Amino acid sequence: MGDSGKPAISEELCAGCGICINKCPFEAIKIIGLPEELNTELMHQYGLNGFRIYRLPVPKKGAVTGILGPNGIGKTTSIKLLSGEETPNFGNYDNPPNREEVLSRLSGTELGDYLTKVYAGKVKTALKPQYVDKLPLVSKGVVKDLLSKVAERMTVDEAADLLELNEVINRPLDKLSGGELQRVAIAASIMKEADTYFFDEPSSYLDIYQRIKVARIIQDLSETKQVIVIEHDLAILDFLADSAYLVYGSEGAYGVFAQPRQVRTAINTYLDGYMREENIRFRDTQIRFESHPPRDSQMTAKLLEYGALECDYKEFKLTVDPGSIMIGESVGVVGPNAIGKTTFVKMLAGVQKPTLGELDSQVKVSYKPQYIAPDFDGTVRELFMTANSEFFESGFFESEIAHPLSLKRLYEKNVKTLSGGELQRVAIALCLSREAEIYLIDEPSAYLDSNQRMEAAKTIRRVMEKRGRSAMIIDHDIYFLDMVSDTMMVFEGKPGSEGRATGPYDMRDGMNKFLAKVDVTFRRDNDTDRPRINKPGSRLDREQKERGEYYYSTVSAPSA
Repeated sequence: MGDSGKPAISEELCAGCGICINKCPFEAIKIIGLPEELNTELMHQYGLNGFRIYRLPVPKKGAVTGILGPNGIGKTTSIKLLSGEETPNFGNYDNPPNREEVLSRLSGTELGDYLTKVYAGKVKTALKPQYVDKLPLVSKGVVKDLLSKVAERMTVDEAADLLELNEVINRPLDKLSGGELQRVAIAASIMKEADTYFFDEPSSYLDIYQRIKVARIIQDLSETKQVIVIEHDLAILDFLADSAYLVYGSEGAYGVFAQPRQVRTAINTYLDGYMREENIRFRDTQIRFESHPPRDSQMTAKLLEYGALECDYKEFKLTVDPGSIMIGESVGVVGPNAIGKTTFVKMLAGVQKPTLGELDSQVKVSYKPQYIAPDFDGTVRELFMTANSEFFESGFFESEIAHPLSLKRLYEKNVKTLSGGELQRVAIALCLSREAEIYLIDEPSAYLDSNQRMEAAKTIRRVMEKRGRSAMIIDHDIYFLDMVSDTMMVFEGKPGSEGRATGPYDMRDGMNKFLAKVDVTFRRDNDTDRPRINKPGSRLDREQKERGEYYYSTVSAPSA
């Protein structure tokens, strides 16, 4: 027993037998054997048996440095250490070194040179935090008041024009949507006069149009500044960053920063799951993409057919063209924010009634909303048992849903204490565990890291195929939609004013229609077939636009 009255593990005496791991009823213990040489590179440790981080990234002037890795592995901690908010203790948590001792230990290294400037006050930092939904809790008043406090590099009007905030500039922060809060947080960061800028998940809540725009703003900023970006949207990270650090380890236990790689190589290594230079495998299977659209499957019967629909609010009007959803079909839904995607899904779910036209109310629906409010007072296990105890106890749920979504460690947690990513995985599993003919899933990639997104996409796809069910998935992550969708529904119009839904189209037509509006083209990576955004105005970009092939290009792209 430790001094706190709680059990402590002696790491010196531990033989790694695994008995305590299996004995602990809450799966709260992880015993991990680490290479001995890593001990010399331990940067920070949070107490006895606590989380530890090995190595740190170093920002480069004139470039965007990316950080890629799972949640709970030390990415945000690394930013705190680099910004000077926390000081590395090198594992000496009882008697942490002062800043002079830290610099002495790191003398002669690139990291030591950087931290010397930070501690001397010669490097000013600006941070765009991860959880922008907490912004209204720490800052009161309207958007203009917040931005006025940090107006150094540019004026409030300039920032509002750059990030399209003019419509919300006089609105209270607690009345903003997630996407609006994200853009306010990015604006507040780039308005500060700093030497190093940290952006922690800048694409969350943003649609693809806004993600591309923010990526270009950050790239422009990096021409004269040092920029580090943590990002889980691989397409955006690839477009945005020059180099990237892979972080591997175990969630809540430890994280190791690998050596930096060119961003293309870093993402390909991440998808491969194996680092050849370090001889480390951090994922059991590779993640592959298809370079061509899904082939037309055998025609099945229509599950749901609808005529022209309208939903007319006073300030917003949605028009839906006639369409149908087939049995066993997964429909991806794309379009800007505030264009009516969630409204349409709510109409299918029976939550919202159309003002013109009718929908077949006989179809049984399971709906995962965009914003998840955990109002269940109990454990995750109790939640699943309440929803569908028979299915929850089946082998299918355990092997096809719970295992790939890593739910086992969450079963004994109270639903109200779950993090954003944990809650999202539980909500996806809960939606898939209900008996329904069509599953309506709104923004399932939110809060999930890159690996969890891929696993969630494959899980949704696999469940639909094996159970012969249909799905409609709204998301802004192109890679996620590429993996989960058979067909594509496209929303366009004027955000916040009017929207029009067309489709479903086959994947090629749907992607071409959508990306023509975004004005970006994708090429395919030679090694992994993953989509990569072309540089605007490049030869490939021009050629593909001329042919109208924005996504499934057959042109062989250079690998560099």
